Amino acid sequence: MSRIEKRFKMLKERNEAALIPFVTAGYPDLHRCRDIVMALAEAGADIIELGIPYSDPVADGPVIQAASQQALAASMDLEAFFNLVAEVRQSSDVPLVAMTYYNPVFVYGQERFADNCRQSGIDGVIVSDLPPEEGEEWLKIAAVAGLDTIMLAAPTSTEERLRRVIDSASGFVYCVSRLGVTGADQDLSDSLRPRLERMRAMTDKPLCVGFGISTAEHVRQVAAPADGAVVGSALVRLVAGNDGAPDLIDRVREFAVGLKKATVR
Repeated sequence: MSRIEKRFKMLKERNEAALIPFVTAGYPDLHRCRDIVMALAEAGADIIELGIPYSDPVADGPVIQAASQQALAASMDLEAFFNLVAEVRQSSDVPLVAMTYYNPVFVYGQERFADNCRQSGIDGVIVSDLPPEEGEEWLKIAAVAGLDTIMLAAPTSTEERLRRVIDSASGFVYCVSRLGVTGADQDLSDSLRPRLERMRAMTDKPLCVGFGISTAEHVRQVAAPADGAVVGSALVRLVAGNDGAPDLIDRVREFAVGLKKATVR
């Protein structure tokens, strides 16, 4: 049983949903990024997504794009990413998920990437632009390395497509809440709950919702029909708005504590 599976098993026993914050690796710099990840873990984050900065994202909104560009400008690369993960893993057993695009994985080498993920302490991988139809080779490599592959389910997916996504996924299924790129929303779509109920009838794998989840109230709404909530742009915006502030880490911790409280059903 993977570290991610164990966490969801524990959460089910506690009747809680998972809080899954997203952090841009290397932002605002490597040292503070590590401190942010540790603060999130201490605040009760159940799984932490580490976004690997990429120059040509297709799913990231302006907030995460800007953070990625700053990290890339500071020479953030895959080697620095794996070193960051290894540092975090020395102090925490929180499940860690690498979120990336296929091109960096392909250029680096799929087997090499998977092996370094395993060795550094990554538990699961999201390859945002890799559909299950094209992912058979990666899925085999990831399985050999003991990595979960989290697949994305879009709002427009047909039932046949959803079944293929669900069958390919391990760890959890990432349910994209709306069309478009990442970013904070004021309100969640009314169609989200019916879609989650339809997917729940198809699988007992954990279903986690991302894109637009930005407040404790959003997390509370998601915690009832889903197994977890991914909070990305709101957290990255908080870091950007307090870059240079002496209490940045404390503010991140406080924000995460409030979000985690909302996961209790």
